[in-house]
Amino acid sequence: MRVDLFDFELPPERIALRPVSPRDAARMLVVRPGDTHELTDAHVRDLPELLAPGDALVVNDTRVVPARLNGVRHRAGGSDVRVEAMLHKRVAPDAWLALARPGKRLAIGDRIHFGGENEACLLGTLDATVAEKGEGGEIRLQFDLSGPALDEAIATVGHIPLPPYIAAKRPDDLRDRADYQTMFADAEGSVAAPTAGLHFTPQLVERLAARGIETHRVTLHVGAGTFLPVKADDTSAHRMHAEWGEISAVTADALNAVKARGGRVVSVGTTATRLLESAASEEGRLKAWHGETDIFITPGTRFRFIDGMLTNFHLPRSTLVMLVAAFIGHEAQKRAYAHAIAQGYRFYSYGDACLLLPKAAP
Repeated sequence: MRVDLFDFELPPERIALRPVSPRDAARMLVVRPGDTHELTDAHVRDLPELLAPGDALVVNDTRVVPARLNGVRHRAGGSDVRVEAMLHKRVAPDAWLALARPGKRLAIGDRIHFGGENEACLLGTLDATVAEKGEGGEIRLQFDLSGPALDEAIATVGHIPLPPYIAAKRPDDLRDRADYQTMFADAEGSVAAPTAGLHFTPQLVERLAARGIETHRVTLHVGAGTFLPVKADDTSAHRMHAEWGEISAVTADALNAVKARGGRVVSVGTTATRLLESAASEEGRLKAWHGETDIFITPGTRFRFIDGMLTNFHLPRSTLVMLVAAFIGHEAQKRAYAHAIAQGYRFYSYGDACLLLPKAAP
């Protein structure tokens, strides 16, 4: 399909720069089953009443790494250059792949000093060597530290990698260290939050459980590719960045049991959706799974496993809005987004949610 079919105009004031508090006070647009795709305005706190006993939610328990590093390139006999590196994939105990700006000003062997200028290394600085260069500004950084010591230094020096549409309007701060993590965050490895999970609170999870709605965890580490625009004119020419994920055998068996008894599996976010659909068989059975997925879900894709999805409102022309259109239909997606804009919903990572339920409760 043509990528421009997924474009839309969003007033700048609709971009949320901070989340609401409490988290489950966010608004939620419900897209219900049926040919008309009825739209209902609600709030995330209404989720227990909108799902049925026996349904199950699947959340992504990845944790965001403070993956944006600011530093200075030092080169013998040359001028210093300020560098921003976005870590996106760990490849060794002492090495990460990163997207660097300005990538063209870097060469193999360059030394980059990240963090403060006058502090002891472990307390505020970090040094690395450019070990390899790839396409599109990607580099391999070989750090002077390794393992837990490197993790600690990145946590000290790094910044929360806020999406560009927020970072362009304000710097990250201490609030973002908490706001940009879900309550489920456990497995460290993402450079972007699975933002649908940001709406949950312990109280909401307790209410869901009391109604007989299960919550299960999977892991998909979100890569920097989630921030990259679709540059191709047609979806057939776009290639997704691979991301690492895992589903345990216990979780797979539990979710298969939900389906077997007639319950619905509702994925929380596009990341959980992509992982579940990557691991499901043609017959709609889920299996234990770990590895990388580069699945690209666009209109025409047959969904094998999920029955519903909770997700935020996504950027125009993005792979995420294409996924939504694939799940509920392109016309329904356009109608839902037009309604959300007209009714003042807040968009993107810190914004409101929509609950997509093309399959009715039993």
